[in-house]
Amino acid sequence: MKKQLLVLLIAIFIGFSVNAQTKSSETNVLVLIYSQNGGTYKMAKAIADGIQEYPNTKATLKRVPSINSKEKLNADVEKLPVATIEELANYDGIAFGSPVHFANISADMNYFFSQSIPLWTSRALEGKPATVFMSAGSGVGKEAAILSFWNILASHGMVIVPTGIMGTATLDKTVPQGNTPFGATSLAGSTGTRPSQSELNLAKEQGKALARVASGLKNTENIKSVKTASAETKIDINKTLKDNNIVLPEAPKPVGNYVPFTISDHKVYINQVALKDGKILNPGKVGATVTEDQAKEATYQTMLNVIAVLKEACGGDLNKVKQCVQLTGYFNTTPEYTQHAAIMNSASNLTALVFGEKGKHARATIGAVSLPINSAVEIQAIFEIE
Repeated sequence: MKKQLLVLLIAIFIGFSVNAQTKSSETNVLVLIYSQNGGTYKMAKAIADGIQEYPNTKATLKRVPSINSKEKLNADVEKLPVATIEELANYDGIAFGSPVHFANISADMNYFFSQSIPLWTSRALEGKPATVFMSAGSGVGKEAAILSFWNILASHGMVIVPTGIMGTATLDKTVPQGNTPFGATSLAGSTGTRPSQSELNLAKEQGKALARVASGLKNTENIKSVKTASAETKIDINKTLKDNNIVLPEAPKPVGNYVPFTISDHKVYINQVALKDGKILNPGKVGATVTEDQAKEATYQTMLNVIAVLKEACGGDLNKVKQCVQLTGYFNTTPEYTQHAAIMNSASNLTALVFGEKGKHARATIGAVSLPINSAVEIQAIFEIE
């Protein structure tokens, strides 16, 4: 009898634990905008209200940086925190808002996404839900602008959430409205108060729809994680590389009296530069002859080289890696350059993608006057292996 009671208590405890894990922390949704005069900002607030009406969901409202730092922004918009391109991967869903500029998104939003190559190559946004809303003057080109934004999101593999016919039942049809089946818009140049109450209501419904999809996808992933943890399934690094289309280069050979790696007390020590096909990728000085995007590409390649050498150190089996202990990035930059950490994210994101929790590491970034063979980046890595 005691044995049966013990088994029952254990079963109840396990069930409670799994249930607690599936009811994870709240779903985090970003509302990211560019707005100069405040029209898109008002729509964004309605989107955020809709998101937060959905249970256990939090909305964070931010803006992209202005291309023209001297541009005068609406006072409320000016107070918003400025987002970085790297942080997009940290959210469970994203609502993007922009004014319509010549049937397209704003130049500021477009420039922001031009920095997203590392996110694209690491597939960091793949599977995340996204939706788009706009503010237009006359309304001309609003649907074309949304669809052009969809092209960017689709390239990142994001799950697009449209509005369909939501909100049309309560639409005030006595005045022009900015409703579309793709996303809410506001006719900023039309008569009456803009955004209109109908436009704000549709934006709120759109936010709620995004929150519902983001929450559903996150809960599905949590259930998968619980099942994986309970079955103690071991992650196969080779499968991770294949699934993410990551092809490791041939490990670079030493060109001097040294070895590509050393092992001491189960720690592997590696140094690599941005070598690709026998040549330095994007050589030069960041902030002068090398752009940030080129520096991020070079950093990504350098980390690929590090992992290739690490594979040799593991006897060809990366599953022997227990932990990435430390990454240190050295960058060949101009004296006034300060965005070293943003460039280094390309290496950190790749490491986390390949090794999962084992890829979480301590990190340092350092600016240098010069680096060997004019490489824009050099990475020093320490891994623990079996």
